[in-house]
Amino acid sequence: MANTGVTQLTAQLPSHRAAYTNSRSSSMRDPRYDILFEPVQIGPVTARNRFYQVPHCNGMGYRDPSGEAYMRRIKAEGGWAVVCTEQVEIHPTSDIGPFIELRLWDDQDLPAVARIAEKIHEGGALAGIELAHNGLNSPNLISREAPLGPQNLPVVSWNYDPVQAREMTKSDIADMRFWHREAVRRSLQAEYDIIYVYAGHAIGGLHHFLSRRYNNRTDEYGGSIENRARLLREILEDTREMCDGKAAVACRISVDELLGDEGITRAEIEDVIGMLGEHPDLWDFVLGSWEDDSVTSRFGPEAEQEPYVRGLKALTTKPVVGVGRFTSPDMMVHQVKSGVLDLIGAARPSIADPFLPSKIESGNLEDIRECIGCNICVSGDFTMAPIRCTQNPTMGEEFRRGWHPEKIRPKASDATVLVVGAGPAGLEAARSLGNRGYTVSLAEATRTLGGRVARESKLPSLSAWIRVVDYRENQIAKLDNVEVFMQSEMTADDIIDNDFNHVVIATGAGWRSDGVGRWHTKPLDIAEGADVLSPDDIMAGTRPRGQRVVVFDDDHYYMGGVIAELLAKEGLAVTLITPAAHVSQWTTNTLEVARIRKRVIRAGIDVRTNTAVTAVTADGVQTACVYTGDEGAVAADSVVMVTARLPHDGLYQELLSRESQWADADLRSVRAIGDVWAPATIAAAVWSGHRYAEELDEPQSLSPVPYLRETAELAVEPVMYLPITPVQPVNA
Repeated sequence: MANTGVTQLTAQLPSHRAAYTNSRSSSMRDPRYDILFEPVQIGPVTARNRFYQVPHCNGMGYRDPSGEAYMRRIKAEGGWAVVCTEQVEIHPTSDIGPFIELRLWDDQDLPAVARIAEKIHEGGALAGIELAHNGLNSPNLISREAPLGPQNLPVVSWNYDPVQAREMTKSDIADMRFWHREAVRRSLQAEYDIIYVYAGHAIGGLHHFLSRRYNNRTDEYGGSIENRARLLREILEDTREMCDGKAAVACRISVDELLGDEGITRAEIEDVIGMLGEHPDLWDFVLGSWEDDSVTSRFGPEAEQEPYVRGLKALTTKPVVGVGRFTSPDMMVHQVKSGVLDLIGAARPSIADPFLPSKIESGNLEDIRECIGCNICVSGDFTMAPIRCTQNPTMGEEFRRGWHPEKIRPKASDATVLVVGAGPAGLEAARSLGNRGYTVSLAEATRTLGGRVARESKLPSLSAWIRVVDYRENQIAKLDNVEVFMQSEMTADDIIDNDFNHVVIATGAGWRSDGVGRWHTKPLDIAEGADVLSPDDIMAGTRPRGQRVVVFDDDHYYMGGVIAELLAKEGLAVTLITPAAHVSQWTTNTLEVARIRKRVIRAGIDVRTNTAVTAVTADGVQTACVYTGDEGAVAADSVVMVTARLPHDGLYQELLSRESQWADADLRSVRAIGDVWAPATIAAAVWSGHRYAEELDEPQSLSPVPYLRETAELAVEPVMYLPITPVQPVNA
């Protein structure tokens, strides 16, 4: 498939071929996986197989309910037997703004919540709703109600909001039970099949009652585990009574807070299940906090939760579900056959591939887009933006752009397309264009596909990221209308001489080594002869010339911490300097920042936060405090700049400058995608490549907004107080 140069590319351009359709060969399911497709009874309802999309946040919630509805529908279509919402706030005292979740405060929220259930049912799945009073996790910034908790404590929100919860009275507890019953009533009205009682992740208010960390009450709701579980028992009983066989009741609970005797322990959860094991129709087991339950592949393997969950199933006759970033059907079978789980829970794998169950059932395992465990999906919730995925560029775009992970419209012309650069953007563009039926040539200047992904996946703990390349390379190999040419560095002359109709430039970007980034927008003073490297140099195998190295991280995502970790593992004395308050600060949005800091500390890396490098000298760097400007110095033999990137856009710019020659060459468009257009995340590059393929030859909307959006309906204006007539002064 590959060839050795531009001249061969010219000679071997593929001819037009028949349009590719999205039909798959109907393979047979491997009998080893039959157990995964057995039905499971969950109280009064039956899941058609063991694939269960557990509740997960998505950054859409009450703002984009149709966006969420269509996203969930796609998963149901893809074979998930149960598809759940995220946590759904049941009352204004459970407001976790600014995060955007669903609400079921009153009947005004019913249409949005009901639409999601309707779409899940259209896809053929049971619909689950996770009702939550978030207790101490609710700063109530939007509702401005006083937060509620088992005791007087500051709220445990991610933003350290300067708000305290007040200790709930018996009346408050009665109110909470009433609010939950009302939310159950509305959930039934919206036709949900499974209704959750949420006591997990240190987010659900019931978790706070269960945990000694948050509950020091001395009444019947505090003290012993039986007392601390009292409210959970009461709400489970209320929910069962309300459901009355019309829907199943699920309980999501943290099985261990990983805090020892300071928090919920496994032994206590065994006691809770011993007391309440038959109360719900389903147990959904999670680990600790959200950070513990959704560990990235950088810090945890597939099925990491198994040791914490194993054995709990034996304490109840009801089915149990759990997660573990499951991507291997063999691991899924192991979970069931060894008695760990009855249902294979997934959030992130269902995002990366909504059709994962269908592909296992049809025997098309090689077509699965395996989750890489990067948690870019989680960042949607933390940035209050619609969910996205590195592997699945259609995630979050199902409603607003009409994208589907397995279907794409047929080509609109017989145009030929050249994609220059086989990084994440180029590979996705070639794959998706090929699926549309276009004749595509993909030219890569090197011997390796994958671009930045191929390089970055060799860094410490990022090996799972190569799945981005593996999936696309495998899919392209199946397309007769896409041809890949290796070691084919293209020039503008090559492109114009070859009569391509459309050209896509996906040549990526390179890391700067001059210090320009967020803190410095002009190059730093660098002493002559100083050894200054970029991440690209490190990934290419170049190493600092001495033992002492400074890593200046003004990028704030994963790269600075990973480079520092790599060099420390190789025995160098590393000082990591960053203007931010944390190492890799943006990873607060991917639930990694604490684990990164822990790993950096244990690697012996000297960390200087809130500090900028201001100059590179012959024997180190000059620094300044970002607040006071106080100057300092760090001795070093070499410096690695992790700051900003520059697009490799020379070819793109040259083609634009020769636009007058396009018509004679029948060249209709030249576009740049991915990092060469604007350096960003790998997820953004993949999305950019997919967008190009979706929109090629399609009519362009005249609207300034290129997607559907939902806007709030104006409320009826309230009757305001009449203006007060000022009292006229009386003359003395």
